[in-house]
Amino acid sequence: MRHLSIILGLLLGAACVGSEDTPSNVKDLRVLSIRTDPPELFADTCSTDPALLVDALVRPVRLTALIPDPAGEGRDLDYTLWACADPDDDTCKEDRVELARGVTKAGELVINLFPGPGAARLADGTFLVQKVLEKDTYRGLGGVRLPLVLWVRGGNEQVYAQKLMVYGCRFFPEMKPNEQPELPGLLLEGQPWGAEAPRELSGPGPFKLEPADFSALEEPYVVPSFELKPVQLQESWNLSWYSTLGRISPDNTGGADLGGGEGKHHVEWQPPASAQAQEVRFWVVVRDGRGGMSWVTRTVKYTP
Repeated sequence: MRHLSIILGLLLGAACVGSEDTPSNVKDLRVLSIRTDPPELFADTCSTDPALLVDALVRPVRLTALIPDPAGEGRDLDYTLWACADPDDDTCKEDRVELARGVTKAGELVINLFPGPGAARLADGTFLVQKVLEKDTYRGLGGVRLPLVLWVRGGNEQVYAQKLMVYGCRFFPEMKPNEQPELPGLLLEGQPWGAEAPRELSGPGPFKLEPADFSALEEPYVVPSFELKPVQLQESWNLSWYSTLGRISPDNTGGADLGGGEGKHHVEWQPPASAQAQEVRFWVVVRDGRGGMSWVTRTVKYTP
């Protein structure tokens, strides 16, 4: 069953990693993550009427995209954001409504959306939410997921990234809106690794990275079953690790395994043997498995 979730897909474009590349090594134009605040548009009552759903859930939404461009040298980046009807339409070519466009630079792109994406209508006046419901096998059970697709171009590089924005409702009294997962901190070689100033590292490595314990922040939540009964679940956060130099292994940690256990979050960063002295940037993206996500950014001054 698809639970009350938003699925983030970092979709393949001209800036994809090739077979000779390392996914954790960010050396070209990328969209590493997209978050929306709030992570879920939530109504206190449920309805199968799209018009009522839109009226209940239209509210301001802040979208933030994490866009590194290490080789771009501060160049301008063109972007367009669409709302789409089909989550399988990777580049949002059909049944789409443009929400924003402009020029930005590497870093965090912030787009304030109002009215919310759920208010978007196609040229014939049809709500996009209605189109999404028509394509959904479960007809909205567990939430309506509206695809948002961000296109970013710099020079001859371009990338598409998709964020599925969920519209939920209180199917059972104990259900509540999702909250954004936020890492309480990171450790580098067992010591707190703050964002205020770069840490200094030297030597061949590898160097140990890990998050501060966040187990108490993983939320319990409730979803409806096919029998329309409440199912109690527990978040199991997933972390993706990136850097502008070298390799992080494993580059993806956490989440629940097939037996229901949670993976460990201990990783190692290995700089290349040929590396020169330089500042290295790191990103850690956290996802709660329900559409909530955030990230932290850190730097080190590395010398071989």
